[in-house]
Amino acid sequence: MAHQTTGFDRAFHAELDAYRAEWPGEAAVVDHFVALLRESESDPFSRARLAGHFTGSAWLVDQTGLRVLLTHHRKLARWLQLGGHADGDRDLSRVALREAEEESGLTGLRLEPGLFDLDRHWIPARPDVPAHWHYDVRYVVRAGESEAFVVSEESIDLAWRGIVSLVDDPSSDEAVQRMARKWLARG
Repeated sequence: MAHQTTGFDRAFHAELDAYRAEWPGEAAVVDHFVALLRESESDPFSRARLAGHFTGSAWLVDQTGLRVLLTHHRKLARWLQLGGHADGDRDLSRVALREAEEESGLTGLRLEPGLFDLDRHWIPARPDVPAHWHYDVRYVVRAGESEAFVVSEESIDLAWRGIVSLVDDPSSDEAVQRMARKWLARG
C-alpha cells in the first residue's frame, strides 16, 4: 500500500536539501535518504518496511556542549547516540527528542533546529527480524539542568563522554567519531 506525502515529508525534504548544501561531501548519503523518502510501495517511517526505514537519534549534549550522553546499546553492544524507530511518526526531530527522553530518563531536554547528521547503516538479523537498513536522522538535543540519567532496558549502560576524546578514540564507532568532529567544527 502506498503512503501519502505530507507536510512533514516536504519539510524533511527541505531539511535534506539544506544538509546537502552544508555537507556537500555527504551528497551520496543524502541521495539514499531522498530515495527512501520518495518510496511509494510502503511507508519508510514504519519498521514494518523490512528492507529499511527511517529512525531518529539524538546527539544529546550537556549544557556546556563539552560532553555527549552515549548508550552502551544492548542489542548492538556498542557505544552509540540515543535513538530509535519512528514507528510511523513522520517528524523525526520529535522521534529523536522522544527517544532521548525515554532512553535517558532526563527531563527538560531541548531540541535544536536542523539536521545534525545522517547515517545509513546495516542492522544484523535477529531471530525475529531480518537484516535491514536504518536510515538514521540525527538532531542535536541539549540537556537541561539535571544530568542524572536512568539506564533503560534498551541499554547496558549510559555515560557522559567528553566530545574531544571521541574524535580519535579507536574504540568509538565511526559515526560517533564523525559527529564529534562535526560538533567541534561548529565551535
